[in-house]
Parts: sequence; C-alpha cells; structure tokens
Amino acid sequence: MSPDSEEEGEEEGGSLENVILTEHLVKIYKLGDYEIHALRGIDLSIEKGAFVAIMGPSGSGKSTLMNILGCLDRPTEGRYLLDGEDVSSLDRNDLASIRNRKIGFVFQSFNLLSRTTALENVELPLLYNGSHSKDLTQRALKALSLVGLEGREHHYPNKLSGGQQQRVAIARALVNDPAMILADEPTGNLDTRTSVEVMDIFQSLNQKGITIILITHEKDIATYTKRNITFRDGEIVKDETVVSPKNAKDELLSLPQIGV
Repeated sequence: MSPDSEEEGEEEGGSLENVILTEHLVKIYKLGDYEIHALRGIDLSIEKGAFVAIMGPSGSGKSTLMNILGCLDRPTEGRYLLDGEDVSSLDRNDLASIRNRKIGFVFQSFNLLSRTTALENVELPLLYNGSHSKDLTQRALKALSLVGLEGREHHYPNKLSGGQQQRVAIARALVNDPAMILADEPTGNLDTRTSVEVMDIFQSLNQKGITIILITHEKDIATYTKRNITFRDGEIVKDETVVSPKNAKDELLSLPQIGV
C-alpha cells in the first residue's frame, strides 16, 4: 500500500468503524502442477459509509478479491472480517447466509428474472430471509422509491430500459439493508448518460451512509467515487483518496437527453 493508505488505515483503526478488514489475504488456484497466485497478501480496510472503486486490468486480482469480499469464495490464507465478523473459514451454507444478510449485489447484466415484475424482483432477497409478506412489500416499495422507480413497480424487465433495469437491481441490493453494496461493472452495458444516472443513484445512496464497493475498469466511472484502489499482479499498487469526486447530478446537466 502507499503511505497515504497507511495513514488512512491508522485513522480508520482509531475513530472509524470498518465494514471490510482483510489481513494478509492470499488466494492460490492450482491447475495441475501449476499454482496461480491471484492475491498476494492483501491488507485492506474500508470504513462504513465509504464509496470505493477497485480497478485493475484482467488478471490483476480484482475479480478474485470481489469474490472473496462477496463471500462467493474463501481465501487460501489470511483473514477477512465483514462488518466485524470473521468469515474467512465459514462453510458454503454459512457464507450463503452471510451474503443474503450483509451484502447487496449489483451486476453488469442486471440478473433480473424476466417473468417477474420489478416489485417481485426486489422482494426476492426478503423471501429468502423469511420476511412477512406485508413487511416484504413495503420494504420493496421503499427501495424502488429510493432509486426513482415509483409507478414502475409492476413493469416486467422487458418493459424497462437498461437504466431502469439497473435501478431495479440496485433496489434489490438495498432491500435487506446490507452492510455494503458490491457492484460489479454496473455501468458496463450502459450508454454514457445512463451510466452517469446510475452513478448519481450510487452517490445519493452513499450520502445516506450506505457503503458502496464498485468494481470497474472504467477510469471515468471511478472519478465519481471517493477512493480508488488499483490492483496489479495480485497486489495493491495504488490506493488514493479522490479529492474532488465528480458530481453526477452536475454532469447530467451537460449531457444530451436520450430517455431514461
């Protein structure tokens, strides 16, 4: 890590509470007689309420890190504390439970059920948690309202634009009140204006105190976040605070209208 990030870590260890803390995180994949060192001793802390972009070329380790942070995989060595809980060595069932309770996922391809309305798509994580039906609907409606989709609750994905589908996906990620939102290339399939609209939503959510971790290869998208972490060859090579993040609302004023 850079000296700047070490200073950040000391500050976070003092008065700020971490939602993510990794200690010497190592991931090794074995292919026959070969070993691929995807992560090489990652020490990383991300405080609650952060808005972080994780970047790097293919093979840099960022996707492997995302899988571990999202409790989709376990490290070969090291510890990972999510919201204060050590999840490094949990079995598959326990990891699935942690994922549903503590992590909201947003993917590049939206991952919506095509024969299910926006409201029903957002309700799905609550169904897995066993929430009561009345509470379930109200919470899903509130999440859809937060992303500006009032009046679209009963639309099916094929009746929604790409930007609106991604808003449904963000609402679904929010509905369980997770410790963090983990967004994997959330603007990868969107045009420029719609991408900025999605970043506007993320900035608004972050202003409400929601922790957002964004995996992206787009440097211009990373400028809307507050901290940029760059990976190369399984290591963190740069960890910088974004001094003046771009304001997505302001950017939208200068972009042509092409529909939502």
